[in-house]
Amino acid sequence: MAKYIPEPYRIKMVEAIRQTSYEEREEAIKTADYNMFSLASSDVYIDMLTDSGTNAMSDRQWAAVMMGDESYAGSRSYEQLMEVAHDIFNYQYIQPVHQGRAAENMLFPLLLKEGMISISNFHFDTTSGHVLLTGAKVVNCVSPEAADTENYAPFKGNMDIARLRELIAEYGAEKIGCIVMTITNNSAGGQPVSLANLQETGAIAREHKIPLVIDAARYAENAFFIKERETGQEDRPIKDIVRDMFAEGDAFTFSAKKDGIVNMGGLVGVREDADLIKGIKARVVPYEGFLTYGGLTGRDLGAMAGGLAEGLDEIFLRSYIGQTQYLGDRCLELGVPIQYPTGGHAIFVDAKKAMPHIPYYHFPAHTLCVALYLEGGIRGCDIGSFILDLDPQTGEQLEAALELSRFCIPRRTYTQSHLDYVAEKLADVMKRSEEFQGFEVVEQAKVLRHFTARLKPYTP
Repeated sequence: MAKYIPEPYRIKMVEAIRQTSYEEREEAIKTADYNMFSLASSDVYIDMLTDSGTNAMSDRQWAAVMMGDESYAGSRSYEQLMEVAHDIFNYQYIQPVHQGRAAENMLFPLLLKEGMISISNFHFDTTSGHVLLTGAKVVNCVSPEAADTENYAPFKGNMDIARLRELIAEYGAEKIGCIVMTITNNSAGGQPVSLANLQETGAIAREHKIPLVIDAARYAENAFFIKERETGQEDRPIKDIVRDMFAEGDAFTFSAKKDGIVNMGGLVGVREDADLIKGIKARVVPYEGFLTYGGLTGRDLGAMAGGLAEGLDEIFLRSYIGQTQYLGDRCLELGVPIQYPTGGHAIFVDAKKAMPHIPYYHFPAHTLCVALYLEGGIRGCDIGSFILDLDPQTGEQLEAALELSRFCIPRRTYTQSHLDYVAEKLADVMKRSEEFQGFEVVEQAKVLRHFTARLKPYTP
């Protein structure tokens, strides 16, 4: 039986959530054109669509909201955030922005142009979208261990170092605009990257004079996994591990809506490149607002300062990652195939195993999400072929290396009984998986289609 780790907090306020009937959910998902993002939250019982911006803030963060300095320029809240952020990341320049994709929009057009290449251990959806918007090409280079969802490996999110060297030789260093390290590796199942792998990737990037960008949305969780799993790191403070991780990067993007435990906010950082800093400043003013608020209110800045500190707390991390492990263990006990071991922020069900009769072009991972919503009012999302945009050259549907259905656990939000319910409903879906035949797209955008696409059930 899986062990549940008690939460290091007590509940001070609650929000009512509504349970619906199967018939009501059938009508709701049909009205939403079978897109999980188009569902009304009032029609969702347990919302595991994302851990981004869905977290519960602490009493100290809410106090910071009340004390936010709303001055247009140079507010106290900005100074508080910068003090915390520079202490954690140790970068010369750190710029607040309204969220992670804004950070990508500030940075990637300065590194990538038409015909260039971005190599990553795995670009997540918005990262891939912003690379494509520059006219550059996305190349993923994750460790082969990630494809084996059944067997244990401590760092399935790692960069495939041998393949990275081959790609640099194939394309030429001058054509590669950046190397992106996503920590933790969301598309591979929330899997961590080892410090040794990050350091080896950093050395290769420096050798070839290619900028290394850290996608840092879940950097604190990654540091915790390093401490737990990497030889020689077990006795080190989390913050020291974080310093070593970011020492390898030339720049970072950060959605504070994850490990920053806020509902809105982000950062983009540059270690020491003066021209890159100048370019980011030039983009921030027209796109995000003045430099010292970057699209955020003073109360947002203050809440982020508090969330950054709380997100690094080892007791909190142990409890939060323990929730994910508990849910993953319960799924395995009930015969639900997942990416093993569980990552930090979500369980990822292996939809190829759960729904083997559905081909990638009818989206087995998305189908499983729809099935679970119908079964129990639980909302997750596809991290498989549906999340991939069509091939920009051929217009053909791309096939994902992994067909994963992601069910995120918002921080400080759900309890053990919620997680038990999710595992049990997933097991129920497995019993009737052959009833579902997949979906086909009716209407879609060219980039990041999964947010707004309309679908219909596929009829053989």
